[in-house]
Amino acid sequence: MTTSAASPAGAARKAQNSHAFEVLARVGYVVLGVLHILIGAIAISIVGGGGGEADQGGAIEQVKQTPAGIFLLWAIVVGLFALAIWQIAETLLERDPDEKKKWAHRVKFIGTAVAYIAIGVTALTYALGGSSDSSESSQSLSATILAAPAGVFLLVLVGLVVAGIGVAFIVRGILQKFTKHLSLPSGNARKGIVAFGVAGYIAKGIAVGVAGILFVVAAVTHDPEAAGGLDAALRSLAELPYGPIILWTVGAGLVLYGLFCFARARYAHM
Repeated sequence: MTTSAASPAGAARKAQNSHAFEVLARVGYVVLGVLHILIGAIAISIVGGGGGEADQGGAIEQVKQTPAGIFLLWAIVVGLFALAIWQIAETLLERDPDEKKKWAHRVKFIGTAVAYIAIGVTALTYALGGSSDSSESSQSLSATILAAPAGVFLLVLVGLVVAGIGVAFIVRGILQKFTKHLSLPSGNARKGIVAFGVAGYIAKGIAVGVAGILFVVAAVTHDPEAAGGLDAALRSLAELPYGPIILWTVGAGLVLYGLFCFARARYAHM
């Protein structure tokens, strides 16, 4: 079946056939790499008593403080929005013959696009002179949900979904499922990229999973302030037995995920 250039699918195909747009989307992966390296570095600094928010907002604030901060912020915005549009195009062009798999892929693409847009909006907010606090946003969201009918159930559901995403990251890392979306080189380069990917996906999964657990705790205790974003999740790891070691390990894993994103920018199927 052919698609009209004026149709959504036709527009999506035209976008994916654009070399310039592909380059911008790959820049988005580079941007993700930089942000995860910064988040990981901030998390590691927390172990030594350092400050800063170990989340996208904190990483973007670090970028803003550099000499070329504003230019880099706009590069983040453009790269992430391009990557989000690419994911939406993938949704429109998904053709898996298995209906269940097709819709599962579409949900994944849309969810990923929403995540990229959210980070891009945060970068845009900083570029325009504003600021963002993920913990406050999460607490505000939790309070709003708890105030709604069946609020406790809904907030638990949100927490379980977020925790489920974290588990999916861990499984994806352990099983190396990310490799099927890459055209990897051979030899030691391949082994290094895969190792970074495994460590990075597991570390990110742990951080996201803990953030989901915090939503559940907020629901059970009826305390919106118990919820928090990525920064709160990472800081809560420091309170566990052997917490500093765990937090340092997860922070290092996020740095490796950032390095993996650089390789992804080069080798991802686009």
